[in-house]
Amino acid sequence: MNKDPLYEQNLTHAVWHKSSHSGSDGCVEVTRLGAGAVALRDSRNPGGGDLRFTAAEWADFCAGVRSGEFG
Repeated sequence: MNKDPLYEQNLTHAVWHKSSHSGSDGCVEVTRLGAGAVALRDSRNPGGGDLRFTAAEWADFCAGVRSGEFG
């Protein structure tokens, strides 16, 4: 799959939302890109880049988090 269109989007003025599960120090933020796609970044290092997910990838990622796949 070609994800170039997701990475071509300028996020300078994006509205980022911190996960309520991140705790007081923060950690994970997401912003919507349209068509269900999202970008994810580390709130402690916002200039450090981001990961971008299509709607299907985001759904799979969230399902993996909920099932404990990453911990």
